[in-house]
Amino acid sequence: MARRFPYRIGRGAPHNFTPLKRGLHIPVWADLGLRVGAAMMLVMVVVMIHWLDRGGLQDNHDGHVSFTDVVYFTMISITTTGFGDIAPVTDRARMVEAIIVTPIRFIVIFIFVGAAYNFIIKYSWEKWRMARIQEKLSDHVVVLGFGVSGSEAVNELIQRGTEPADIVVMDTRTERLNEAEALGCNVIRADATRDEHLHAVRISRARTVLVSAGRDDSSILIVLTVRHLAPNVPISVVVRAADNELLAHQAGANNVINPVRFAGQLLAGSAQGAHLAEYLADLASVGGRVELVERPVLPEEIGRPLTRLATGGQGLRIHRRHEVIGFWEPGSEALQEGDTIVEIIPTPETAGKA
Repeated sequence: MARRFPYRIGRGAPHNFTPLKRGLHIPVWADLGLRVGAAMMLVMVVVMIHWLDRGGLQDNHDGHVSFTDVVYFTMISITTTGFGDIAPVTDRARMVEAIIVTPIRFIVIFIFVGAAYNFIIKYSWEKWRMARIQEKLSDHVVVLGFGVSGSEAVNELIQRGTEPADIVVMDTRTERLNEAEALGCNVIRADATRDEHLHAVRISRARTVLVSAGRDDSSILIVLTVRHLAPNVPISVVVRAADNELLAHQAGANNVINPVRFAGQLLAGSAQGAHLAEYLADLASVGGRVELVERPVLPEEIGRPLTRLATGGQGLRIHRRHEVIGFWEPGSEALQEGDTIVEIIPTPETAGKA
């Protein structure tokens, strides 16, 4: 099971991978600013209280209590320093100190103690914990590039049941990483063509790698780099030029997706029938009525024909070693151990209505 390890890597320090905490609703410095602002507001309240009641204070130095003396007395009072040169002498002044100033003093102390915990102790612990989690990371989905195709792929993975904590997104643009982080994914700001960056996300232990760099040349270079570091990890890549599909396969990609070609197929389908394009789009998305899935053959299905699957789905194709067998071909009459099946099943929402 993959673990979370949110990373951000700043430009100019490609070798320095610093694990950070998960995304917060309030940024770290904004939270610190709110704490300091609240503490200063309370201090000003105490200053005003002491100034209004300055007649109950006695300055043992010159006998006169100025506004500067009030600010000074407030600070040493809240910080419990207490030099004794200025002191409350009337009953009312002492009651103000006991009933109003003392609770405020505790609140201010708690604010700064909490800040110290969050920004020193807790941060250091979280940094250490995230580094340990990163070392054990495995069986995760690595998404290299969070543009249009990458973000759609991540959303679809989450809808299909993949935990966001099991997805690692790498990109060089902060705004894209912020979007991925908002979904609950792990993020790392880095260059996917660099070996050390891919090592940081434990690329060799990944379940699968999805590459969508936005440019075919960049995507193919990333595929080459990933295949060099992770010889056995499945790689899927998006390319937009038909001439680059063969190059992507030669670079080591297991699956090459051409969105331009797919859009053309949808257009051609719509020309031949009003519902063909709609059904193709339905198959490609988990949000429709049916879903196209690929899975290994189940033990109880061995020996059965492709038309009698245990899931109740409609079998379409068998991948048997290096052979592809359609549902109409002789090899589909008996499933074998090690077969990979492509089938159509109803989505959970549709199946629940049956």
